[in-house]
Amino acid sequence: MLNQFSRTELLLGKEGMERLSKARVAVFGIGGVGGYVCEALARSGVGAFDIIDDDQVCLTNINRQIIATRKTVGKDKVEVMKERILEINPKADVRTYKTFFLPENADTFPFEEYDYVVDGVDTVTAKIELVMRAKEKSVPVISSMGAGNKLEASQFKVADIYKTKVCPLAKVMRRELKKRGVKKLKVVYSEEQPMKPIEDMSLSCKANCICPPGGERKCTDKRAIPGSVAFVPPVVGLIIAGEVVKDIIKR
Repeated sequence: MLNQFSRTELLLGKEGMERLSKARVAVFGIGGVGGYVCEALARSGVGAFDIIDDDQVCLTNINRQIIATRKTVGKDKVEVMKERILEINPKADVRTYKTFFLPENADTFPFEEYDYVVDGVDTVTAKIELVMRAKEKSVPVISSMGAGNKLEASQFKVADIYKTKVCPLAKVMRRELKKRGVKKLKVVYSEEQPMKPIEDMSLSCKANCICPPGGERKCTDKRAIPGSVAFVPPVVGLIIAGEVVKDIIKR
């Protein structure tokens, strides 16, 4: 009998679809990258999700985030994403965590239950802790490197962290993971030299903040606000989702 995943099953087979339906994937960071990861995994038949983000949809998210529209501005990202996943697959089991992942709250998350972990967060401290927790529980993990200040979507590729170059974030991650004895990590990165934003948007944000009230962090909490476009973060998210699907069905 035909269903919403019939066309996918033509390529992945019944056994592959069964594995996806039984998989629980944790996506940390539901932004420009993580939102498209969730979208593609839901449309691929992944049956269970943990989605983690402390943020609310901001007007400035509309240029690149799949959950951001005029109607969703001010709403919790995890709740908007959950609703979207369930509209695609009403049978999906979606658990939401409205929090920002940090070493201090890492014990909150049941890593032993995850079949795959996706790192779409934007701070090195959180990324390192996320990788370490996943490795500790022998859970596959894939990490997004820098997608901001980039224009060449075709330049993104999948590689081990120790084979990356050019990307400033990957350089920091290589150093920190080597210190901790991590021997490998699958990442999506680009060798495109990051552009320099035309102006410092944080100055405008501080003077004219449009972030919804109630969020734990503001845009201006970050050291810098990168420029981003509609076609780069989605490509990174879709590449990551493809790797997750392929790895799950190979088990």
